[in-house]
Amino acid sequence: MAERRGKAVLQVEDLQVYYGESHALQGVGFTLETGVLSIVGRNGMGKTTLCNTITGLKKAQSGSIRAMGREISHLEPHEIHRLGIGYVPQGRRVWPSLTVDEHLRLAAKTTRDASWSPERIYQTFPRLAERRNNGGAQLSGGEQQMLAISRALLSDPKLMIMDEPTEGLAPVIVDQVRDMLVRLAAEDEMAILVIEQNIGVATSVSDRVGIMVNGRINRIMDAKALAADRDLQQRLLGVGRHSEDEMPEPSPGEQAVVAEQMAEVYRVNRSGDQKVSDFHPVTQMPNRWNVPNATVVQSKPAPEPAPENVFHIPYAERVGRTVLVVGTFDTKARELNYMADRIKALGLPVKTVDLSTSGKPSRADVTPAQIAIMARGGTQSVMTGDRGQSVSAMAKAFETWIARERGIGGILSAGGSGGTSLATAGMRALPFGIPKVMVSTVAAGDVAQYVGSSDIMMMHSVADVQGLNRITQKVLGNAARAMAGMAADLPSSRADKSLGSEAKPTVGLTMFGVTTPLIQRLTGKLEPDFDCLTFHATGIGGRSMESLVDNGDIETVLDLTTTEVADMLVGGVFQATEDRFGAIIRTGVPYVGSVGALDMVNFGPRNTVPDRFSSRKFVIHNDSVTLMRTTAQECRQIGEWIAQRLNQMQGPMTFLLPEGGISALDAPGQPFHDPEARDALFNAIETNVNQGSNRRVTRINAHINSEEFANAVLDAMPVLHSARKRNA
Repeated sequence: MAERRGKAVLQVEDLQVYYGESHALQGVGFTLETGVLSIVGRNGMGKTTLCNTITGLKKAQSGSIRAMGREISHLEPHEIHRLGIGYVPQGRRVWPSLTVDEHLRLAAKTTRDASWSPERIYQTFPRLAERRNNGGAQLSGGEQQMLAISRALLSDPKLMIMDEPTEGLAPVIVDQVRDMLVRLAAEDEMAILVIEQNIGVATSVSDRVGIMVNGRINRIMDAKALAADRDLQQRLLGVGRHSEDEMPEPSPGEQAVVAEQMAEVYRVNRSGDQKVSDFHPVTQMPNRWNVPNATVVQSKPAPEPAPENVFHIPYAERVGRTVLVVGTFDTKARELNYMADRIKALGLPVKTVDLSTSGKPSRADVTPAQIAIMARGGTQSVMTGDRGQSVSAMAKAFETWIARERGIGGILSAGGSGGTSLATAGMRALPFGIPKVMVSTVAAGDVAQYVGSSDIMMMHSVADVQGLNRITQKVLGNAARAMAGMAADLPSSRADKSLGSEAKPTVGLTMFGVTTPLIQRLTGKLEPDFDCLTFHATGIGGRSMESLVDNGDIETVLDLTTTEVADMLVGGVFQATEDRFGAIIRTGVPYVGSVGALDMVNFGPRNTVPDRFSSRKFVIHNDSVTLMRTTAQECRQIGEWIAQRLNQMQGPMTFLLPEGGISALDAPGQPFHDPEARDALFNAIETNVNQGSNRRVTRINAHINSEEFANAVLDAMPVLHSARKRNA
C-alpha cells in the first residue's frame, strides 16, 4: 500500500440518491486523497449505487462529487471517463463475442503519451496474453476480471473505481486480484476506490475501510485494527474472509482503536402485552442475521427467534409462477437445462440456480457465488476443495437463500446423492404446498433423510443422471411436465389469501392405532368449527405436525399421542428427535397434550427386536410391527424428559393424564395393563412440571379412548369456546 500526499482525488459530500420513493444514498460523504480506500457492507446497502453515481450512470438528487478538484455530479458518464476515472463494474461485463485482443484495442488510447497500452497489459497479465484470441465468453471468471481491470487501465485513470472485484472468484484468483490491487496502488499515480464484501481483501489493500450501512457511510476505520480482530470480521455485517490463515493477536492499541470506533447502539424490543420495553446495549456490529445482545440494562431479554424464522415470509407472498431449476450445473448442466427448456416451452418462467462447489464459471441465472455468500462462514466456507464440507456448507447456504425468495411456482432438480442432498435442503425450507420434485438416483431407496417432514416428490431417475439418452430424456421430461402442471395450477397469492380468510381455525392432532377411538371422537366434535389435521405418530408424523406449527399453519395442538418419545429414549423405530415439542416452545401456540401410547415401544418384525429386549413383554401387531411394553423405570425416564420440555412452553398448556389407561392395550385384561408403570410415568410428569396458571397437569379418571376423556380434552382447549361463538 502506498502512502502519498497531495490533493484529494475524490471528495463526496452529502450525497442524496433516490430510486422513486426509495432513499438509496442518505447523505454519503468521504474523502479519498491517495492510495486505496475500501468500502464494505452487506448487499442492498447502496455500494453499487454509490459507484454508479460517481461514474454518472445514476444522477444524485443533491450533494457534491469532486474529482481532482472539479465538480462532476452534473456530467455525463463519457465526460467523467475522459477526466480520468476508470470503472470496473460488478459482474465484469465483458463482451462475449469479442476476443481479449479486440477488447483491449477498442479501449486503448491512441495518444503517444498513454501510460497503458495493450502490450503493457499483456506484460502485466501474462494469462491474458495466452488467451488473447479467445472470446469473452470463453474466459474463466478470474480471466474476465483481469480483462475488466485492463479495460479500465487503458484509459490511464487517475481514479479507479472497482465494484466487487473478487465476487465469485476462486480463492487462488482472489489472492491474485488482491496482489494486483496492491501493486497498482504502489507503482502508479492512481487512487483506487474498492467496493468489496471480502474483508480480507479490503483490509489488505487499503489503509482505511469505510463501513456502509443503510445508504450511509457509518464510519471509516483503520484497516489494521479491523484486520487484527478476527471475531469482529466475522460479525461485521456478515461479510466473510476467503482466507483461513491465522491472524495475529490484536495489540492493546489496536483493540482500543476498535473499541473507540464502535458505536453505542440500543435496540428496543416490544412483545405482546409486556409493560416494560427491553433495552440492550449492543457492543458488536450487526451481522446479516441478527443484532447480538450484550449486557442487559433493564428487564430481561426477549427470546431470540429461531434462525430459520428470522427471514420468514408469509406463504401467500412466496407463491408465484417462476419455477426454480436447481442443481450442480458444473456436472449436470445438459440435464438441468433440458428440464428448464421443457418448462419454458410450456409457457412458464424459469430461473436456473447453480449449487456447484467446484468454483467453475457458471451461466446459471443464480451463480454459486450468489448462494455461497449466504453461508455463515462466507464463500470461503463453501469453496474449500473438501467435497463433503463444501456440499454441507452449500446446502445450508441454499437453505438460507431460498428462505428469502418470493414468487416461487415450484422447485425442480435432478442429480445423484450429492445433488439430491443439496437441492432437497432448500426444498425442505419451502412451505408446504409449493411443488417440489427431485429426480434422483437414490429415490428407489430410503429417502427419509432427503424428504424429512416436507412434501417433496421423489422421482427415480432409473438411469444415472449423466447425459441425455432415450431413458433420461423421458424421465426428465416427465418430471418437467409434472412440475409445469403443478405450478400452472398453483393458487395465486390472492386466491390463497381469500381461502385463508374463509378457513376455519386449524387443529393438529397426533394419533396411533391404539388411540384412534379418541381422535375419531374429537374430530367428530371439532369438525363443525375447526379444520382438523391428524398426524400418525410414527416419528415423521410428529415432525410434520411441528413443521406446520413453525410455519404458522396450525393454531392449536392436541398432542395426545406422544409415543415417539418412548421410541427415542428406549430405542424403537418410530423415534422423535430431541426437538420434539420444539415448535410449541418456539411459537407458544395453545397446547393440550397427553401420554397416548407411551406404554409401548415400536419395532419391525419380531426377529428384528434387539436381543437385549428378549425377556420383555411383546404384542405382535402384524408381520411388520412388534410392540414392546415399557417398564416402570423407562416410564419414569420418559416422564422426566417430557416434563423438562413442558416447562419450556410459554403459551397456554394443559397436560392430561388418563388414569384408566393410556392406549387400547393398557386396560384391565389387556396385555399392556401395568398400573405400576403408568403411575411411574404420571408421577414423574406431575413432580417435575412447574405448574402455574398457564401450565397445568391434570389427572382424568377415565381411559384415554373414552367419551369422558375426549370431553376433558375439549374443555381444556383454550380457543374452543371463542371459535364456536365466532362461528355461531
